[in-house]
Amino acid sequence: MNTTILGGIVFVAVFAGIILLHELGHFIVAKLLHIEVEEFGFGFPPRIVKLFTWKGTDFTLNWIPLGGFNKLKGENDPSQSGGFAATNPWRRIPVLLAGATMNILTAVFVYTLFFSQVGLPDQRKVVVSLIAANSPAEQAGLKTGDVVISAGEQAVKSTQQLINITYTSLGKPLPLVIERNGQQMDISVTPRTNPPAGEGPMGVSIGNPIVPAKSWFNTIPTSFATVGSDIDSLLSLPGRIIAGTVSPQDAQIAGPRSIWNLFQQSVSRDVTSREQSGSAGGNTAAMPTNYTLLVIISLTLTVGVVNLLPIPALDGWHIFMSLVEIVIRKRIPAKYQVAINSIGFLVLVSLLGFFYIKDFINPINITLP
Repeated sequence: MNTTILGGIVFVAVFAGIILLHELGHFIVAKLLHIEVEEFGFGFPPRIVKLFTWKGTDFTLNWIPLGGFNKLKGENDPSQSGGFAATNPWRRIPVLLAGATMNILTAVFVYTLFFSQVGLPDQRKVVVSLIAANSPAEQAGLKTGDVVISAGEQAVKSTQQLINITYTSLGKPLPLVIERNGQQMDISVTPRTNPPAGEGPMGVSIGNPIVPAKSWFNTIPTSFATVGSDIDSLLSLPGRIIAGTVSPQDAQIAGPRSIWNLFQQSVSRDVTSREQSGSAGGNTAAMPTNYTLLVIISLTLTVGVVNLLPIPALDGWHIFMSLVEIVIRKRIPAKYQVAINSIGFLVLVSLLGFFYIKDFINPINITLP
């Protein structure tokens, strides 16, 4: 089956949906707090048609189908009564937080769908899921399915802990206690100082053992916990790059073309795996993949977290300025805020333009396992 068109449709639908849900979060909380929203647009201008008006808000359909937008009354003008800038900061902050919150809740919901399909990870255990050929792990005798009990005499309780222990033992023998087929074994691995591209120091991929989900509701707590772990990984990424636990090559940010290619690959793999699963009859080894759901989660979390960074023109900057206003008990003059946002917006657009051009010319080569 040719999945190129399907992958393109999914790419546009997901990208637009993530932005639309983000703006819907702002809209809902603004309405709840009685802050006037003049327009809620599906897509970006130019406008095609005004669909209807509801409680003072014009709902419009626009030509560029890549999300949506809110037009808040007096967004940058505190002199407009009933407008966004005129209200106190305690009411502005929830509106500003609502977009990212909607993205995060979207990730939680998609994770519940994912875990309902594949099962729940047992986060108390760390299992070896893949071993690279000729790697230290293979030479030491590690096998896929091995559960790592301890590393360097420390009980292993999470994948990140094992990664951190590994990077503190580069070039030195690292004693492991593993469990294989119900029996514990001692193995010594020497993590490489300069591993090949795409491989870690030991040459393994690790994860958590999977257990079946009893129900959809049973997946909700794990989904929240996993989203929290993902957010922590995103926020700690710069520090881990500096510390050397993540290489700069592995931390590259994908642009539009790289994400397009990733969607093409994900949709193709998911469709193919389902076709093979359907033709396998009772063969339980032919399990369908769910890469597209994982890509959606990664995108919506990235949009949500990045929007909360204190960068001019983003929600995080407006939240920061509102917090400053609360602390100093004085409104920062609107003209200064507008000037900072305008300059920040121009810088941000310029950087994104450069980044997108670079990504189009030389996209990141992401290969799914």
